[in-house]
Amino acid sequence: MSKLIMSRKIFTVALVLVMSVSLLAACGGGTDASDEPVARTPAADDGGTVADDGSDGQDAAPDPSDAGDGLRVVIITSPNSINDGAFNENCYGGVLAFLEKHPGATATAVQEEQSDNNRPILAVEENVADYDAIITPSSSFAAIARIAEDYPDKYFILLDVFPRDDEGNTVEVDNIYAVQFKEQDRGFIAGVAAALETKTGKVATIGGMASVPPNVNDQFGFEAGVHYANAHLGAEVELLSIPAYAGTDVNGNNIGGNYVGSFGDADLGKLLAGALYDAGADIIFTFAGGSSNGVFAAALERDDVYVIGAGVDQYDLGTADGKSVVLTSVIKLAGVNVERALNAISDGTFEGGNMLLGIETGSVGYVSAPGRHQLSAATLPVLENVLALIVDGVIVPPHNFSDSTPTDFPGL
Repeated sequence: MSKLIMSRKIFTVALVLVMSVSLLAACGGGTDASDEPVARTPAADDGGTVADDGSDGQDAAPDPSDAGDGLRVVIITSPNSINDGAFNENCYGGVLAFLEKHPGATATAVQEEQSDNNRPILAVEENVADYDAIITPSSSFAAIARIAEDYPDKYFILLDVFPRDDEGNTVEVDNIYAVQFKEQDRGFIAGVAAALETKTGKVATIGGMASVPPNVNDQFGFEAGVHYANAHLGAEVELLSIPAYAGTDVNGNNIGGNYVGSFGDADLGKLLAGALYDAGADIIFTFAGGSSNGVFAAALERDDVYVIGAGVDQYDLGTADGKSVVLTSVIKLAGVNVERALNAISDGTFEGGNMLLGIETGSVGYVSAPGRHQLSAATLPVLENVLALIVDGVIVPPHNFSDSTPTDFPGL
């Protein structure tokens, strides 16, 4: 067994769920690069090598040839832990998969509960000297570029955001492997599914914080999926929002939707979900981290309402006393990419860079395993067709920084 060390808080480590996920293999050339904030996706590989980022003019990344099975890994999360039932757990699953195959490696989990006042970055500074590989899930860690440059012999795996310099500019650093996902792709699938499955004709989203672009990507993708279903699939569905909980994105734009304002406020998540269900919504797509626990709780107190989960297969979170309220879960396979990056460090093939991953690279999908969803037999093939159209570039869901919008995007 691999040695597992926990600090700051002690967590119960659960076995990684084995999920059957409906994904398309990498097809290449599917998305219009001009529509993305970073226009490149990694080349398909054998699962053990991080693709070349194509950068030049920087110092070479550290030589990892002696890392081997003695690799010391730390995963630093903020504000939620590695067992949040969502994105952090997804990322940590990749660490566990790596440890299983490298029994000499060790992993430490550090939780920085304060997500403001630069505490997440200070947590990295406090731990960086003691480890070989530093994994940081969430946009709270965007400012690690300076730390990575100060520690060129360390490896950094940054998830859900690209590194930024002190002026806030996106940069590429040779010892940072950074991954962003096309949440708008999975959000689109969730929107189509909700539009096809709703009985009341009203659906909604609940996000954590609109200042986090991946949350806005999920919202925009979902709304676009609903509009697509209305235009092409015979649906007549309304999107519900409560103005008092509308989001304001990083550009200061009011983007509507419904936002808790926190990833750790389950009570407010439950209150907001209850208000939306009571207003007639029967399906809510939630991407609010720990706040989503309240959404599941609100649904379980009602009849004939559902939740679409996000991050990992959340079927169990929405099941109690033999009742499940989970329609499906839409996921991004962060853990797979964490494991790939750790393997690359271990075998000496690590190459830093900023990667944008979506359906076309097998990094985004939805749960369709029997017993883990409640989608109808009629909906499943429609979702597969929509997935293919996204891969082929016929449909390009909008995101926080695109020129398109949920009511005006390629494919609508």
